[in-house]
Amino acid sequence: MSVKPEAASALFAGPFALATLSASAGPAFPALVTPDARVLDLRPALGGTGLTVRGILDDWDAVAPRLAAVAEDGAAARRPLAEFRVHAPVEPRQVFQSGANYRRHVIDLHVAHRAPGDERPEAERRAEAAEIMDRRAAEDLPYVFIGLPSALTGPYDDVLLPAWAKQPDWELELAAVIGRPAHRVPVAEALDHVAGYTIANDLTDRATVFRRDMPQIGTDWLRSKNAPGFTPLGPWIVPADSIADPNGLRLTLRLNGETMQDESTKDMIFDVARMVSHASQTARLLPGDLVLTGSPAGNGMHWGRLLRDGDVMDASITGLGSQRTRCVAEGPR
Repeated sequence: MSVKPEAASALFAGPFALATLSASAGPAFPALVTPDARVLDLRPALGGTGLTVRGILDDWDAVAPRLAAVAEDGAAARRPLAEFRVHAPVEPRQVFQSGANYRRHVIDLHVAHRAPGDERPEAERRAEAAEIMDRRAAEDLPYVFIGLPSALTGPYDDVLLPAWAKQPDWELELAAVIGRPAHRVPVAEALDHVAGYTIANDLTDRATVFRRDMPQIGTDWLRSKNAPGFTPLGPWIVPADSIADPNGLRLTLRLNGETMQDESTKDMIFDVARMVSHASQTARLLPGDLVLTGSPAGNGMHWGRLLRDGDVMDASITGLGSQRTRCVAEGPR
């Protein structure tokens, strides 16, 4: 679908953002978007009909200054954003997902996922969860696992709820986009490897998070998080230089107009730099890769209300714009 410009005076922070767009007919292409909802096809400016946003990120240090100059060039022909379909802004090679990274959210989940036979009062279980969070922070133990790029979809696309997903839930997250290869980077240097930020809604089927048949092996992230379209991404990548403090952004998710999540990234147990650094201690992060930084309190398990056919999710993060997705239940197979 095409997108209509937001009512606000600016779509995002800073002078430009990167997007992947397409017209009604024709292939997707990398675009420079300005805050007044105008679009410039980057293929002529940067050379190459096969150019992608990931290709731009592969050479981010050299290309970023050129993009800034293009954004300032008023002579370049630009078209209205509303004429185009907006896709997920990048096709990453790897997706690193963070679990249990917002203090209030983890405490809520700890209470909601009570073990069979655990009849302790809620206050006692909340205190136990808070103690666990304090210990994790002190021991510097973020929780990172791998997601599939095939789960990504556009920021305005419908989200298919598989028939087998009995408890589909929303999880709004700040996603860091890698712009420089990172392997075993220290925390102090981690943000130097981040090209920009975007919005991710990392859907989860709560019913399949844990393997009930084999509790010894724990979580099943393949089943619970990686259905096609379970990660709406975008609408664009806002360069890191335009975001003054990624650890002071507001995340808000509304379900059918009702606010469900409304939290600051200040509630993260491990900030963006620590998450990127931690992932890089094991893996080699590549340009275009995503590091999702966890979701704040206010998911469906907390409210006792999971996603259903026809639900509309509006998700926004300070300076990054907003996305709107509609849930569509899978029919009988």
